[in-house]
This record gives sequence, structure tokens and C-alpha cells, in this order.
Amino acid sequence: MSAYVVFQGDVEDLDGYERYKLLAAKSVEEHGGTYLVRGGSWISLEGEPPPSRNVIICFPTMEAAQSWYSSETYVQARPLRQAASTGALYVIEG
Repeated sequence: MSAYVVFQGDVEDLDGYERYKLLAAKSVEEHGGTYLVRGGSWISLEGEPPPSRNVIICFPTMEAAQSWYSSETYVQARPLRQAASTGALYVIEG
């Protein structure tokens, strides 16, 4: 069953986040992931508006998503995201 990694957050350091995106994209590709949403415009239909940055990545399985998160490449990228943005990162099986 597919697994979806979701990031919802606000970017405070655009240059730092751009550096993160380069490493993150490489790590996603290495683990068979595909970006479904990477920013883009949005419309709030109900409730509070979402954060300024929304990303959804599809992986073939929950195990692949977890392997991506703990991979050497993503471990190098993660501190760049954490320094450049605030928000939540989670995985949903679907």
C-alpha cells in the first residue's frame, strides 16, 4: 500500500530551503518516491488556512517512506529544512 509523506510549514529562510530542496529531491528519487504536491497555490475551503508550504510525496510502501526518512542523503538534508522552516512532517498510509 502506498504511503504519503506530508510536510506543512512556513519557510523563513528561502535560500536555506532551496539548498534543502536539492538534497531532498535526490533522496526522494533514490527511494522510489514521487512528488505529488510541491508548493503551488491553494484555496481554503473550510477551517484555518494551511501553512505557506505544503508538500506531498508518494512512496510505494510505508517501509520505503521510513527508509527514505532515515537514509544517509535525507539525514544530510533534514537539518537544512529544520533550520529554514517550521512545521510538521508526517507519513500517512493510503
